[in-house]
Amino acid sequence: MSRIGKKPIAIPKGVKLVFANNEVVCEGPKGKLFQKLHELIQVTIEDMEVRVSVEGQTKSARAMHGLGRALIANMIQGVTEGYEKSLLLTGVGFRGQIQGKTLNLQLGYSHPILYQIPDGVSLEMPSATEITIKGIDKQAVGQVAANIRQFYVPEPYKGKGVSYKGEQIRRKAGKTVA
Repeated sequence: MSRIGKKPIAIPKGVKLVFANNEVVCEGPKGKLFQKLHELIQVTIEDMEVRVSVEGQTKSARAMHGLGRALIANMIQGVTEGYEKSLLLTGVGFRGQIQGKTLNLQLGYSHPILYQIPDGVSLEMPSATEITIKGIDKQAVGQVAANIRQFYVPEPYKGKGVSYKGEQIRRKAGKTVA
């Protein structure tokens, strides 16, 4: 039995959770999310609490047990509080701006990088070198942050690039003249 999977999840007020045909629908003040679960997972909703159980004790079933519980907990947190990630643009001339549904990045290349902002995710730029990604779906917010970071991964010599806020970039020593 999974240690994570056996913990119950409390449902806060204002959140409606429905489980049918191996699909969980979670609706709250910030929006509505759907998640298809593995067929081995069973969900019971009673007394403002969700319990996740699994059929069988195979290794894959135990893994799906913890995963199913984590996905449901992430959905509940997403529709009540939402998720947020911040990116920093570090480097001379590195900057960005939002133009409608497009993020325009200047990252030291000979051309600007245009990134289409997907639905369900919003971007804000408190300054020209900071990007804040917000949304109710944890997976979507993380994927957008990873996609933007891939345009210029921080390099180890000068630390230039797109990094997560608070990320430690391991620096290397430069060449020395002997």
